[in-house]
Amino acid sequence: MTEHRPRGLHGQTVETLAARILSGEWGEGTVLDLPGLREELDISLTALREALKVLAAKGMIDARQKRGTFVQPREHWHLLDADVMRWQTAASGNPGLLDELTEVRTVVEPAAARLAAERANDDDVTALQAALDQMAEAGSDAEASVEADLAFHRALMAATHNNFLRQVERVLAIGLAERDKLVHRNRSTDDPVPSHRKVLDAVVANNPAAAESAMLALVAKSHDDLDRVTRTRS
Repeated sequence: MTEHRPRGLHGQTVETLAARILSGEWGEGTVLDLPGLREELDISLTALREALKVLAAKGMIDARQKRGTFVQPREHWHLLDADVMRWQTAASGNPGLLDELTEVRTVVEPAAARLAAERANDDDVTALQAALDQMAEAGSDAEASVEADLAFHRALMAATHNNFLRQVERVLAIGLAERDKLVHRNRSTDDPVPSHRKVLDAVVANNPAAAESAMLALVAKSHDDLDRVTRTRS
């Protein structure tokens, strides 16, 4: 998955402002000095306000009369927004965030695997097999491994033929990519192919229970791999 990065002055301004919030430079309740920011970033007040509108739409900031524009508490953020997810996973280095991602995957992906085993067609199986082949060919190439892993999970969600789950996958993929970058750069982690192959085999066999069980085991292994890498790094 190619990571989306906003282009142009508008996108760069949004990224800069978001980074200051995520880094803690601007904590909860911080009132932003708009004239000072406009001068510092060398942009028009209109351009600054347009960037702030993006962050306001994501729940990260708000504006009130007599108070000004200020940073919202994290509980107001739209955490499932793709940009907010990307900013958090890239900036915080917070293992708790990835733990929460694992919890969501444990709820969603085994059920998705069950549906895929019931509904997958030939094209879905071909896409899953292609992703698995890509995973096997990636070997020690961390970037290729990340791409292959994301392709497999994307294909699995597509095989559910449920449009809501496909939307969920787009959000999970951002956090999953950050998790994969940590894990696949560490050569001590296990080969991911066998655990993914069990899921594929169950889908091909139209065995919903086996697919659900295999995916549950895969997510648990994913968590263990991340935990092992995190302990090694600390």
